[in-house]
Amino acid sequence: MHLRAYVRIVRMTDRLQPGDVAPDFTLTNDAGEPVTLSDLRGGKVIVYFYPAAMTPGCTKQACDFSDSIDRLNAEGFTVLGISPDKPEKLAKFRERDGLTITLLSDPGKDALTAWGAFGEKKLYGKVVQGVIRSTFVVDADGTIELAQYNVKATGHVAKLRRDLGLGA
Repeated sequence: MHLRAYVRIVRMTDRLQPGDVAPDFTLTNDAGEPVTLSDLRGGKVIVYFYPAAMTPGCTKQACDFSDSIDRLNAEGFTVLGISPDKPEKLAKFRERDGLTITLLSDPGKDALTAWGAFGEKKLYGKVVQGVIRSTFVVDADGTIELAQYNVKATGHVAKLRRDLGLGA
């Protein structure tokens, strides 16, 4: 008698992996204009998701990206920061902190969900539904080159630059 063992592999979440096609989106920026990811093909894009504008960690991360934008642009990268905040709040965030990166609004959490950046996470020891701080590098063909989930706000941009071979 032969017994066959069937193994069913279930992904805990639908997280993107290097080699996956980046889910396309069209989201509104802080100036109320639409931005479509596929329109940026031919260049490299850093897409990062953060929980809320004008909070301490998200401010630190956005300022770090803004401080690095000249170097990232020189290496061919566009940076898109995405949160569920409305465009009006993102405009205040840009103004208050002098941000120079593109901020996009995803109030319906469609892009967040498609990219695996919304779901269960631990917050102060409790499991809650929310934005999972995540960063992705999309290559010129629209393929995920790097996928990082549960990143730390502080020091993340310097680590990302090292991971990309751009120095700290």
